[in-house]
Amino acid sequence: MIRPMSSLPRRSHLFARLGPFRLALVTAALLLIGLSWWGVLAGASGLESRRLSGANGEPLLFLVPAGATGVPAVIIAHGFSGSTPFMLGFGQPLARAGYGVMLLDFDGHGSARARLDDGSLQRNLDAAYAALLAQPEIDPARVALLGHSMGSGAVMSAGIAAADRYRATVAVSPTGADVSPESPRNLLLMAGTLEPQFAANGRDLLARAGGANDDLAGGRGRAMVDVPNVEHITILFSRTAHQAALDWLNRTFDLPPTTAAADRRVVWYVAHLAGWLLLLAAAAPLIPPAAPAGARRHSPWPWLGLPLGALAAVLLLALLGRVGDVSRLGGLLVGGALALWFAALGLVWLRLGFRPPRPTGRDALWGLLLFAALTLAFGVMADRVWLPWWLTPARLLRWLPAAAAALPWLLAAGVAQQGASTGRRAGWWLFQTVVIVTGLLLTVVVSPGMGFIALLMPLIPVILAAMSLAGAAIDRPWSYAIGNALFFGWLLVAVFPLA
Repeated sequence: MIRPMSSLPRRSHLFARLGPFRLALVTAALLLIGLSWWGVLAGASGLESRRLSGANGEPLLFLVPAGATGVPAVIIAHGFSGSTPFMLGFGQPLARAGYGVMLLDFDGHGSARARLDDGSLQRNLDAAYAALLAQPEIDPARVALLGHSMGSGAVMSAGIAAADRYRATVAVSPTGADVSPESPRNLLLMAGTLEPQFAANGRDLLARAGGANDDLAGGRGRAMVDVPNVEHITILFSRTAHQAALDWLNRTFDLPPTTAAADRRVVWYVAHLAGWLLLLAAAAPLIPPAAPAGARRHSPWPWLGLPLGALAAVLLLALLGRVGDVSRLGGLLVGGALALWFAALGLVWLRLGFRPPRPTGRDALWGLLLFAALTLAFGVMADRVWLPWWLTPARLLRWLPAAAAALPWLLAAGVAQQGASTGRRAGWWLFQTVVIVTGLLLTVVVSPGMGFIALLMPLIPVILAAMSLAGAAIDRPWSYAIGNALFFGWLLVAVFPLA
């Protein structure tokens, strides 16, 4: 009698190892991942999208309603460490409301190949304007500007220098410019109630621009909007902010009021990340555990090395700051110094707290699989929501050094959490979050060139949680360290501008 192929017994064995509950979790996770992609892609339905290049090679993205003709247009500029995906929260609702939208990556940011210099911002905006006028759907007499943070200063300066080009300027989380009652034309300022520094700056700009004014027909319109319950990052995803910008532009161009389409990409992104983490957790029984011999502790208080490491990192950057500009280390603005900060923290924590096990080839393999899982969970969809994930060649060269810098910290974290219960892992996540956030805030105080880090604080607990939850599925210290270090290094070089 011919025996059936062995694949069926193997599959049955696989299902038996997972069990019905975990199989149900896998099914739910896959459905959640698929639904999330549907939600993100549906947000761009009805829009025509074009990838373009500016006169100097600037990466540009043009959005316009399908079949549109003679429509008003907006050039949208991101802030420091921002990019085109980060500004789609404004771009897609404006395009769905009937505007042609041109988004750009400034030099040194996102997918741009050129380095950031003193003339980059205005040169890049000029290139975006020229490319915008070449689009057949656009009415060249109706063009406006919108910028966030660093980009707000750039668009205000452009609106002042070329008032004949731009009929309105929207400055989100505004920085500075030489505004006056006459220019830029029709200036709308907005800031979140949780970013008091930028809100105060907006009120100062409004006063210098002549105060609130409703004369949009004459180009002298001025207003300030306080967007409730958002800060420097979440304001970009606020429907209140999107609606305020749309109302101002509609009034500028004498168009009827419309409602800004809801931007739910962040909701879908979080659901997508949760789906992948759920999938990893459900598949954990299929991953062979590390040898129980595992780690050895150097001291009875292995947790003490973490705050001491953070303190050492703060002092190291403070000392280096006396020698030169630490914010440009490694050819990354702020990011290179941040990698060095985590290297110092990790080396001290690992040396004082643990003696890790010897790595094996299987550890490396599972680490690479963890990196792949985090890329699928966190990175691929980020490319459509807030971060260009795929690195340019100049960024790719900096990836492995940044990952190596993070490796000691993450090896110590992996050893500390090996075999831990869910509650203990949650405790380690909370402890790391408090220590790292506190240490980085101290770094900002003693190294003012690192001040931008303070604006990223809301992201740190999320990133640490994703790394901890994903690493828990592969409960092997070296695999935890390798996979998470490759991911964290990639994140650093993807986010921060090239110096």
